Amino acid sequence: MNNTVSIVHAGVLTCLLAAGGPALGQSNIDKMRGFQVTGTSLDIPTVPQDEAMAAQIRKNLQQVKMPPGFKIDLFAIVPDARHMAVSKSIGVVYVGTRKSKAWAVTDRDRDRIADEVKVLAPSIKMKVPNGMCITNDGILYVVEHNRVLILPAIEFFYESPDIAIDGIIEPLVPVEEESFNHGARTCSIGPDNKLYITLGQPFNVPAKEKLGLYKPWGMGGIIRMNRDGSGREVYVDGVRNSVGHAWNPANGELWFTDNQVDGMGDDIPPGELNRVTAQGQNFGFPWYGGGDTRTALYMDESPPADVVFPEVNMVAHAADLGMMFYSGKMFPKKYRNGIFSAQHGSWNRTTPVGARVMFTSLNEDGSAKETVPFAEGWLVEETGEYVGRPVDVEQYIDGSILVSDDLVGAIYRISYVGG
Repeated sequence: MNNTVSIVHAGVLTCLLAAGGPALGQSNIDKMRGFQVTGTSLDIPTVPQDEAMAAQIRKNLQQVKMPPGFKIDLFAIVPDARHMAVSKSIGVVYVGTRKSKAWAVTDRDRDRIADEVKVLAPSIKMKVPNGMCITNDGILYVVEHNRVLILPAIEFFYESPDIAIDGIIEPLVPVEEESFNHGARTCSIGPDNKLYITLGQPFNVPAKEKLGLYKPWGMGGIIRMNRDGSGREVYVDGVRNSVGHAWNPANGELWFTDNQVDGMGDDIPPGELNRVTAQGQNFGFPWYGGGDTRTALYMDESPPADVVFPEVNMVAHAADLGMMFYSGKMFPKKYRNGIFSAQHGSWNRTTPVGARVMFTSLNEDGSAKETVPFAEGWLVEETGEYVGRPVDVEQYIDGSILVSDDLVGAIYRISYVGG
């Protein structure tokens, strides 16, 4: 695999020495890798926190139902808000999108409502910078559709339009296989200190001749590599389009959501919440379209004998996306080490479902115990209208959780106030 993947990485000092000084015709990325200015305006574009819009969003949030003692409020207006990463000391929230911008969201006065939303690294042209993950030593990974940016000391540099770049990993998939569909990546740093990335394959169900190409790249799976991009390998496959994963802090196991095949009816196949117990496991796609529901195209094919079926079958077509394990102390103890996950909401179901945050409790052995709605009300059942579509959930520095919404263009904060 490594001989087909171009990895561009060097420490910034090494890059300077090798280059022998400034060069003509450098791109902005080349300049920043050499600690040179790009000429990008120091006036970084910000998103107005419009009072009228904020008031209407808060009015809509009054319809969201949660267990007693929980409160939801608007944290920030953030256009196209998708997956998030939170810095551990000052609580900056780095927010991805499926467009061409990423955001840095800052609560400067610590009242748990953001004061500033601005473009992250405006000197870089980005393409679907959906995936955000940050290391314990402050390195932000921005995973675009077909590239990873490695941004060190992000808490220091994010205030500037020009930032330090410690490496670029590309491509993630063959350039000729880039697609507008299923191209939003997610990432995490595992307990082994390696980088993990989900790679959705672009089709509802891929043609059989595509499988040989996709498998070595990890398309339709989850890949892992060293933090500098070296040592890339496929971690698991048989995944259709995962747009969310997280690590169980109790035992170091990886869990991920997966979106099922469309066009098979309102109630099949189920959405998936999966548990990885070993590298190399196969989760059934494309032989199975979700759960144990077989796909028509592969009905006559024998699936792998060791297919791992979902730990939890979710309601069909609810579009399970971002997820997290709760490790904070703000919420009642029963939520500790449980899973919060976002359902974006269906787009092709006769009766819409989803648009809510789910909670999955675990047994002592690490298996799923029970999955129930935790926060719901963004779907108006009488009309089928969405007044919000949750994408991701992320724990904030005070133990509250943040929920992103790419329909409204907002991030909400859920806290526990007791009672």
